[in-house]
Amino acid sequence: MKPFCSPLQSQVVEVCVSVGDAVRAGDPLVIVEAMKMEHELRAVADGHVTELCCAVGDVVQEGDALLVLAPVVIAPEAASVPAEVPAGAPVAGGAGRADLARLRERERFLLDAARPEAVAKRHALGLRTARENIADLCDEGSFIEYGALAVAAQRNRRSAEDLIANTPADGMVTGIGSVNGAEFGAGRSRTVVMAYDATVLAGTQGMRNHAKTDRLLGVALAQKLPVVLFAEGGGGRPGDTDMPIVAGLHVGTFAAFARLSGQVPVVGIAAGRCFAGNAALLGCSDVVIATRSSNIGMGGPAMIEGGGLGLYRPEEIGPSEVQHANGVIDILVENEAEAVVAAKHYLSFFQGCTIGWAAPDPQTLRDVVPENRVRAYDSRAAMAGLVDVGSLLPLRTGFGAGIHTALGRIEGRPVGLMANNPLHQGGAIDADAADKAARFMQLCDAHGLPIVSLVDTPGFMVGPATEATAQVRHVSRLFVRAAHLRVPVFAVVLRKGYGLGAMGMSAGGFHAPAFTVAWPSAEFGAMGLEGAVRLGYRKELEAVPEGPQREALFQSLLGQMVARGAATEMAGTLEIDAVIDPAETRAWLVRGLAGSRVAAPPERGGIDTW
Repeated sequence: MKPFCSPLQSQVVEVCVSVGDAVRAGDPLVIVEAMKMEHELRAVADGHVTELCCAVGDVVQEGDALLVLAPVVIAPEAASVPAEVPAGAPVAGGAGRADLARLRERERFLLDAARPEAVAKRHALGLRTARENIADLCDEGSFIEYGALAVAAQRNRRSAEDLIANTPADGMVTGIGSVNGAEFGAGRSRTVVMAYDATVLAGTQGMRNHAKTDRLLGVALAQKLPVVLFAEGGGGRPGDTDMPIVAGLHVGTFAAFARLSGQVPVVGIAAGRCFAGNAALLGCSDVVIATRSSNIGMGGPAMIEGGGLGLYRPEEIGPSEVQHANGVIDILVENEAEAVVAAKHYLSFFQGCTIGWAAPDPQTLRDVVPENRVRAYDSRAAMAGLVDVGSLLPLRTGFGAGIHTALGRIEGRPVGLMANNPLHQGGAIDADAADKAARFMQLCDAHGLPIVSLVDTPGFMVGPATEATAQVRHVSRLFVRAAHLRVPVFAVVLRKGYGLGAMGMSAGGFHAPAFTVAWPSAEFGAMGLEGAVRLGYRKELEAVPEGPQREALFQSLLGQMVARGAATEMAGTLEIDAVIDPAETRAWLVRGLAGSRVAAPPERGGIDTW
């Protein structure tokens, strides 16, 4: 026989057996308490209790005998453990625990099914719930929610039951999930996702959902995780009375969100009404994706009315057609499902290279530029002909029509592409186009994407009306931004490479890119060739009678200048690096990308919101 001893200094609070009891290994023998914690002491072997050495209330020291067990093999029917588990006892895995049941009951209110009327109203508007959008964006089963049990800070005016039922998650679903994980793996796909719930207090920004947002933004910055924000609703919520504040202007959410700019990709998605604080966060995003039914504005109807500026319906404030044309919206889509597809596509460019890709037919590039040197064409065909099939994602398509910008892949590698648009002012670069291109270069540079620039421009736009738009400052952004790029630029001159505009499209000059090549259709000059002839040969032209004779002289002089500015002449004087068959352009880019280097990111500010 061997005494069963206490493993610690404690007080006996329960003796679970009596003398003569048969016990099995694992059966409870004595329960002791130390430092307000109870310890259940169990048998380590089968045996019979032959002696009790303690009683309830005894204080025992470590090593003191509690009882004596006589070792013996006990038949199953002799065990002191009841053969049947009594009703209400815990079942295997703890599924019947009361605390777990309380948690499950509380979590039930987070589900859309708990508020069928609110969900029905949402669907009647043709919109999805916050949780439906997150489920569509994130890989199945990957989303872990932070702050789910928060409720509005209104306990001073509403019951706990009311808040739990009607303000789930305080109107803001936040967490981390995987986006495109099947393609890029868990390590590269982890994404912070935040979605305002417009069915809860109209998507307003409460003190607790601000705290939730701040928590996730801190994680995103520390872990360098991309962020996707579903922004819908209004601004601050005056009804939160639990916090002793006056205006709530000390919150750090907006600064924390802005701090991510240039550090990680930030995507903003808007559907429905997005005003005030929601719009401010949306505007800090790298890219704004919005549905056609969206309305986006720094002030909603209440703020406009409060400012004495009139009465307006929400639909009259910042409709999508206005915000797309003025550059607020980068990608305009039909609905939230398309918005999620666009967000996944956008994020993919910052998640790494793809292995599977299909190349377009390179021969099609030979027919992009018409043989007629003054015939307009769509330079987006050149962009599509250079990148992997299905990879092109145009950005800011409603604004700055003089330059196209897009993301794409070349043999799986992400790149940025920009191209002059000959269909708009002959490809001349105005203030809006310059702003669009400069900001695009900044976006690519911040996230390490090489830039492919397709050049076909007569230069910067000129004229009194143009100068009234602050053209001088706007177009100069191209030079300033290009001078600080850490990513390589590859310039391909498709046709017109004239003056400062062509230099601006080529990172500041034709020798600034990693290479500058031209198609045989390209022509070059310090300014537009037609204008150069009229200015440089004015006396000669005026000496000839106006009419067919003067026109013939003009065409003769123009022909000479075109020949002098031909791509082969430029290559012969080493002003560009090569003249190539358009069908070889992708191959040139593949080799150039393989040998290029992206410099380490310096300490820098964020990406210009404009």
